[in-house]
Amino acid sequence: MAPFFGRDIISLRDMTVDDLWKIVETAGRVKKGDYGNFLESKSFATLFFEPSTRTRLSFESSILQKGGRVFGFANPKGSSQSKGETFADTVRTVEGYCNVLIIRHPVEGAARLASKVVSIPVVNAGDGANQHPTQTFLDLFTMHEQMERLEGLSIGMMGDLKYGRTVHSLAHAMAMFRGRMTFISPPSLQMPEEIKKELLTAGIEFSEVSEPEQAAGDELDVLYVTRIQRERFGDPQEYEVVAHSYRVIPETVGMLGGQVRIMHPLPRVDEIDERVDGMENAIYFQQAHNAIPTRQALLGLVTGALE
Repeated sequence: MAPFFGRDIISLRDMTVDDLWKIVETAGRVKKGDYGNFLESKSFATLFFEPSTRTRLSFESSILQKGGRVFGFANPKGSSQSKGETFADTVRTVEGYCNVLIIRHPVEGAARLASKVVSIPVVNAGDGANQHPTQTFLDLFTMHEQMERLEGLSIGMMGDLKYGRTVHSLAHAMAMFRGRMTFISPPSLQMPEEIKKELLTAGIEFSEVSEPEQAAGDELDVLYVTRIQRERFGDPQEYEVVAHSYRVIPETVGMLGGQVRIMHPLPRVDEIDERVDGMENAIYFQQAHNAIPTRQALLGLVTGALE
């Protein structure tokens, strides 16, 4: 396992199973309250070139709760990019103000580019339709907290699998833990071919179906639901064709065996009926709240505040 101190967190492709276990186990200790204000004296810049609520606020809350300082912007109009400054110049400048850069950007590869032009750790908070590694860390922590294991789980991923960066990252992670995956999506929003090829090369079992009923016999441990992302479609008509394709209702949970946990990276639109919220199977708000200890653990590790 490579040391975390000073490390960029860009993609699940850069991680090992031991790395993921280190984050999950450290997050567990943070959640139990084993550490004090370990981010005290550390400064973090949150540069969000794309709208976000949960990710940005959970990073900022994570930092403030552990004594750190945080600054940044939630809209590129609030940066000098609106004056024509290049992305590279923006991150080079902000590098001198903080210990860690946390970046969300609509362009795939933006976080990787930032990591190549600055000398401090860069944390990818989502780059286009590519990756969202810190979401996957909290997803893994939530699954482990619920099921006390990660190896060999059966995961259904449903919705926008083409543009959904959360499921792209999660597929890589579950492959490391030899998970079995069922991809549920409209034909036009299937998991990208390059990811499926990687799974096949690694000998990971997966299947593709177009309706959740077709996964009824898969004995799913988790159904990971994603919204159809309007903002990823260049053509509004293309979006309307697939919008509202799926809706999880209490009967869906029963059809999938009754024990399946329902997860969602949020925000949701109408893909999970609010009646599901009161069921024990619904763990998506616990999942969202687990962002705090997980991101605190990660930032503690990359700054060297935790080992």
